[in-house]
Amino acid sequence: MSEFALATLAATRALRALFDPTPLQRNDHLSKRYEADIWLKREDLTPVRSYKLRGAFTAMRKLRERDPQAAHFVCASAGNHAQGVAFACRHFGVKGTIFMPVTTPQQKIDKTKTFGGDAVEIVLTGDYFDQTLTASKEYCAEARAHFLAPFDDTDVIEGQASVGVEILDQLGRAPDLVILPVGGGGLAAGVTGYLRATAPATEFRFVEPLGGASLTAAVAAREPVTLRQVNSFVDGAAVARIGALPFAALDWVRPEQILLAPEDRICITILEMLNIEGIVLEPAGAMSVDVLPELAEEIRGKTVVCVTSGGNFDFERLPEVKERAQRYSGLKKYFILRMPQRPGALREFLQMLGPDDDIARFEYLKKSARNFGSVLIGIETKRAENFDLLTGKLDTAGFTYRDITEDETLAEFLV
Repeated sequence: MSEFALATLAATRALRALFDPTPLQRNDHLSKRYEADIWLKREDLTPVRSYKLRGAFTAMRKLRERDPQAAHFVCASAGNHAQGVAFACRHFGVKGTIFMPVTTPQQKIDKTKTFGGDAVEIVLTGDYFDQTLTASKEYCAEARAHFLAPFDDTDVIEGQASVGVEILDQLGRAPDLVILPVGGGGLAAGVTGYLRATAPATEFRFVEPLGGASLTAAVAAREPVTLRQVNSFVDGAAVARIGALPFAALDWVRPEQILLAPEDRICITILEMLNIEGIVLEPAGAMSVDVLPELAEEIRGKTVVCVTSGGNFDFERLPEVKERAQRYSGLKKYFILRMPQRPGALREFLQMLGPDDDIARFEYLKKSARNFGSVLIGIETKRAENFDLLTGKLDTAGFTYRDITEDETLAEFLV
């Protein structure tokens, strides 16, 4: 057994002082749908509802073993890493200073305070994470504290690898395939590092958000690169640059092993897992399940483990998630419609709607000096093909309209 695998076993044993192994649950719904043996590794059920606690605890424990006087730790995070560090600080009875962007939702701030209690201080600074990170490192140097990186750290990777130890122990055999979400790469590097040493027949697939494909870019360039733009919706995995240490451990990954999950499609998976299975997943936590349709032919008859990496979902985001899901599945569209300014024009339009069509948004300003007025209208329906019927009727009646559903610029300002 490799040195890394032995260290991971030791890290896993140490974690038992903090929490029991997270469940590995066979999912009957998904197994039946894909004619496979599909298991969910429920990292959304750790004490802080994500796997990040594993790495934070392991890094803090090992640093304190090397330096028993270490009593002040610093991190920068707007989410799961902050909560993991806060929980570990309270466990060890040490001081934690956690830097978070000013724009961090209050729910995340409150949860971090709850996990850390009196052991942590939260500093809100910077509109963007890069500003927050810079401020945290400057403070850490001045305070002579210890900085806890979220993924680019060998001890953190070792702690995340404990997920792989538990998978083998709980399943009792090596799975055919493990699907892992990727952000900074710490979880993927750790789990694959352990399983490749102990279960060499197991294959892997890696999932990144479409708007934050840092592993894809690094594999193409054969080194970590910084993405020029990142979609922040999948906040647990929207990382502009994969960590140098995680990528060094993942340099064997081939492009065909990486799958990209569109942000709006992830929303469909979040709603499905919530409504059918009663499982609450954050966007990053849903990614491993989201790509199963793309792997349907490949996984038939096989044992598959999907790592559901986190469940810190703010239910205030649910309307946005539903909106994104409907738009991606073609069940909701937005139009700008030129409405004739004459009596009966609106009634004529409404009569074109089918029995399954529903108006979700309607904004119209009558302008007396013009023959036409502009209408912003949002329509929901039960079947995507209903929109073909509606636009056909609009064309026949001579209405001028524009579908702005996929126009990101217009949608951002109008929808």
